[in-house]
Amino acid sequence: MGREDIDRIAGDTGFSGVVRIDRAGEVEFEKAYGFAHRAHRVPNTVDTRFGIASGGKGFTALTVLSLVREGVLTLGTTARSLLGDDLPLIAGDVTVEHLLTHTSGIGDYLDEEGDWEADDYVISDVHRLTTTEAFLPLLDGHPAKFGAGERFGYCNGGYVVLALLAERASGRGYHDLVRDRVLDPFGLTRTGFLRSDELPGDAAVGYLDGVDRTNVFHLPVLANGDGGIHTTAGDMAKFWRALFASGYADEAVRPRHDVPEESLCYGLGFWLHQTGDTVLLAGYDAGQSFKSTHDPHTGTTTTVLSNTAPGAWPIARAIM
Repeated sequence: MGREDIDRIAGDTGFSGVVRIDRAGEVEFEKAYGFAHRAHRVPNTVDTRFGIASGGKGFTALTVLSLVREGVLTLGTTARSLLGDDLPLIAGDVTVEHLLTHTSGIGDYLDEEGDWEADDYVISDVHRLTTTEAFLPLLDGHPAKFGAGERFGYCNGGYVVLALLAERASGRGYHDLVRDRVLDPFGLTRTGFLRSDELPGDAAVGYLDGVDRTNVFHLPVLANGDGGIHTTAGDMAKFWRALFASGYADEAVRPRHDVPEESLCYGLGFWLHQTGDTVLLAGYDAGQSFKSTHDPHTGTTTTVLSNTAPGAWPIARAIM
């Protein structure tokens, strides 16, 4: 696929975002489209920061794995051992590994297997969700869907529970843990947790599909374990190189479960192609869409970020 093809798809779909393709450390293609702020006509640039929705689960998984490496947690640590009386509907045999692999079976506050659209108003009081502990009322009261380990069932809430377990085991806040254990060691200077109600000038505002209304009332005001961290296409290229140099890759991207309905496999926080070694992160939510793939053999990274829910997919499907 050539530059003209990407430009054509971007024009046909009204794409707003950034596309970047790296190969063996060299940038082959990098271009920004659309507006980071529509009312003020602020254009996206290749350095604009975008929320990546569930793409952030990879950062949570690596943070947890760093705690496992140090013996602060184990993959067999039960959630109940750290939750105490909180979230009583989480079964006693649910472990860190179950949560990482989406096989915990716990009920989900955002059940993507149900009748859900990205622009739905799913969460009330989003302005209160500034800490992991603040998510407890949102996570509570959801009955288990199946027994731990029985099957794969994608679970957003499970990754917030992981953030909570990481906090309680380490004594440090989730956002600090991610910064100290992933962002700083990986050199990701343009990646971080941004409040949606005070975005800096270099971050893209997220917009609902087909209107100029922002996503500020749709998502937690400060992202947590299940996704929403902000990053750039350049930092994602750094991320993949650092991951495969870190010693975490063998554990994180080893296939644990086939997910036939997605034509993919799943590791620990990362999606994997069924027939090759390409690894990917993806995210989809109100005002955010993202897909980044990496082939460790060729060193090829392809990243598409958008500040609308449907924006990334036509280009991502065409070039990936």
